[in-house]
Amino acid sequence: MNTLQLADYIVFIIYFIIVTAYGMYIYRSKKNASTSSQEYFLAEGSLTWWAIGASLIASNISAEHFIGMSGSGFALGLAIASYEWMSAATLILVAVFIIPVYLKNKIFTMPQFLAKRYNDTVSTIMAIIWLLIYVFVNLTSIIYLGALAISSIAPISFEACIIGLSFFSIIVTLGGMKVIGYTDMFQVIVLILGGLVTTYLSLTLLSEQFGFGKDIIKGLSIIGKEAPDHLHMIFDKSNPHYAELPGMSVIIGGMLINNLAYWGCNQYIVQRTLGADLKTARKGILFAAFLKLMVPIIAVLPGIAMYVMHQNGMFQQEMVDAVGTLKPDHAYPTLMNLLPAGLKGVALAALTAAIVASLAGKANSISTIFSLDIYKKYFNRNASERKLVITGRLCVVVCMVIAALVAPALKSLDQAYQFIQEYVGFFSPGVLAIFLLGMFWKKTTAQAGLAGALLTVPIAAVLKLLPMWTDGAFPDYPFLDRMTIAFFIIVALMMTISLLKPEPIKQHEEHKIEVDTALFKVSSEFVIGSFLICGILIALYTVFW
Repeated sequence: MNTLQLADYIVFIIYFIIVTAYGMYIYRSKKNASTSSQEYFLAEGSLTWWAIGASLIASNISAEHFIGMSGSGFALGLAIASYEWMSAATLILVAVFIIPVYLKNKIFTMPQFLAKRYNDTVSTIMAIIWLLIYVFVNLTSIIYLGALAISSIAPISFEACIIGLSFFSIIVTLGGMKVIGYTDMFQVIVLILGGLVTTYLSLTLLSEQFGFGKDIIKGLSIIGKEAPDHLHMIFDKSNPHYAELPGMSVIIGGMLINNLAYWGCNQYIVQRTLGADLKTARKGILFAAFLKLMVPIIAVLPGIAMYVMHQNGMFQQEMVDAVGTLKPDHAYPTLMNLLPAGLKGVALAALTAAIVASLAGKANSISTIFSLDIYKKYFNRNASERKLVITGRLCVVVCMVIAALVAPALKSLDQAYQFIQEYVGFFSPGVLAIFLLGMFWKKTTAQAGLAGALLTVPIAAVLKLLPMWTDGAFPDYPFLDRMTIAFFIIVALMMTISLLKPEPIKQHEEHKIEVDTALFKVSSEFVIGSFLICGILIALYTVFW
């Protein structure tokens, strides 16, 4: 039942008060006499490695993980965890090869990198694309899934949840990156503890239903016995869900392209590191990689446990909508409704923490791109630092209101997590190609960068629609494979354009990015941590192949 007891309200109110009070403390204690735009948007030099790592995870994990990934765990199984576990490996690559380039060249926003390396046209096109994705895909899906989850477990209407989440997120975001970064550490602790509570409930409940009492180990063994098909990380073509997670593409294909674009070329992720020195940034990223290994435990396992219980006759009504259609995304809210008083409040606080932290991080990055790459460049070149900060705060409010108004339109989705991944994947191949060639191939020209920016969506769309246009004559590739194909097509086009029409030497020098091998040297501690993470990943994929 979607009811809360007094103990749940007390727990949630305590969480709300602590986050608000701590945020105000950080804002007041670290506030300078005059806040600069770099300080507001980047918290320049203020974030510790643990704050950076926590903020990376808090911005990444949200309702699409608790609700959407659990739903995909219900429908697909453990294989959906590749998005998380392969992200840990990707973060290491980003820390070694990509972040040093940004810091060396004093990059504050992703469009700024494109303007410096290519030109303002490429920068502006990508800035507009990012703003549209962040507002109409990321913010809207998080608000929608968050409101859906909270209204499913608490006596609050869907619309009231949208308003409440948006308002709470605006409050956190207006304090700037310092407040977001430091409150995210608390948010991550809450969301992990709350997530573990729900995972524990799902496994002990499963054990109880099979007559073994509240035994978490028995719960795990029951999953292995009752749902072995849900414990494979790599699907072969005979698997009905191969199109969603196509074989080795989750390791060396489209998944790598998706993750590199997300973790290495994404403003609301990279922004956490841009105000730090290289050593601190790398430590924070490595910390985030370790935390990433834990996410499937709190986000995927509950969905698999619910699948086993549903297959054995439990929760038949809870897992369908009003017309009787099975809705995998109902798995996590159904489990949360079974938590006892007090613990349900903890889980609700965890879910809210994940939603608010992620919304705040994305809204801050939206305001950063708009203020520095759109407003200052095209509307007010002489804008003062104070004017930029005010513009950023106004942008936060406007984009959150827009997302809140659009969010209810997503009600028709079955697996929101897969929806997000596929449609963000229309942009990722081109984004990654533009950035990697811009960093590591000196001959790449501005015309090539412009072609990559303009063609990324059309190429992805053509690959998706060709099977329909040709009545199946053209293969209907899984979307991760389409990302791989699109990436190599864009790289080939950019290289061809660059070689056929090279830039004059003077023009090329004006758009030079400093890169040297000394940037890629890492500490022995980083090497040890990286090997540990890779060893864990190899073990996981070996066991659950």
